[in-house]
Amino acid sequence: MIQIDGFMDSNVHFKWSNKLKPIAYVNSGDELLIKVPDSSTKQIKYDFKTEDLSKLDSSKFDGAVGPIYVYDAKPGDALEVEIQDIKVDKWGWSAILSDFGILKKRFNERLIIWDIKENYAIAKDFLRGIKIPIRPFLGVIGLSPKEDKEYDMIPPQYFGGNMDNRLNGIGSKIYLPVNVEGALLSISDPHASQGDGEICGTAIETSAEVKLKVKVIKDLKIKRPFTISPNKDDFKGEVIAAMGISSDLYQAAKDAVNDMIELLNRQYKLSYEEGYVLSSVIGNLRISEIVDEPNFVVSLVIPKYILES
Repeated sequence: MIQIDGFMDSNVHFKWSNKLKPIAYVNSGDELLIKVPDSSTKQIKYDFKTEDLSKLDSSKFDGAVGPIYVYDAKPGDALEVEIQDIKVDKWGWSAILSDFGILKKRFNERLIIWDIKENYAIAKDFLRGIKIPIRPFLGVIGLSPKEDKEYDMIPPQYFGGNMDNRLNGIGSKIYLPVNVEGALLSISDPHASQGDGEICGTAIETSAEVKLKVKVIKDLKIKRPFTISPNKDDFKGEVIAAMGISSDLYQAAKDAVNDMIELLNRQYKLSYEEGYVLSSVIGNLRISEIVDEPNFVVSLVIPKYILES
């Protein structure tokens, strides 16, 4: 098995480019064990407080481990990335950032530190001991772009990147379009748990040891990524769904989030900040209806048992 240490600065990059020098060369069918830093790229520490957020360099977020050259991968092929295992760290973090998240500028900035124990995470001095089940996945999985230009790390692109799709977890196979010889695979941004939508802008961010297998699929000729995933909603029992309705999908999503955090405040005595972060780490934001023009429905779904724990 090929091992790669993503905690070495020389093995991390902060732009997508086809000009980057590979850090490793592998064959189709090889298994890799990769140490992957959290999305702050080791900037946030366990003892950090909210005031320490001002120290962070935003240009150093989502540093990706790679690129990894895969022999025999050529434009027109696809690269299959099978995630065999993700072992997350013993702690993680979430944050409310003033210029990020669906309700940006509503709240003051706040850093939340999580203790991760076995199969769940508990926030320190936040969320009143609510246990969040661990559902690890990789937020960033991508290949090199075909164009001779650099792409920022944060927005996802046709070649993958920061997709933040919680289906890309253990047992999943992600298929990415190969744009240059060698594919040039990079990964980053491990999450211990996140709901659909990553509502407040962060998940339970953590570092992880990731085991994966790469395989070249010849002449598949896909234009964008797709995933085959065994993961199903692991919510048990009843769920609570807030529905936003608007002619604008983004506004409908905002309405659903606002309604949910109001309900959590009234019925479960959570602060608005607590409801916002809880929605991000366990809630699923879904397009429930998009055909009945001119209005659309977006639902925010949260498992009821979480609140009763």
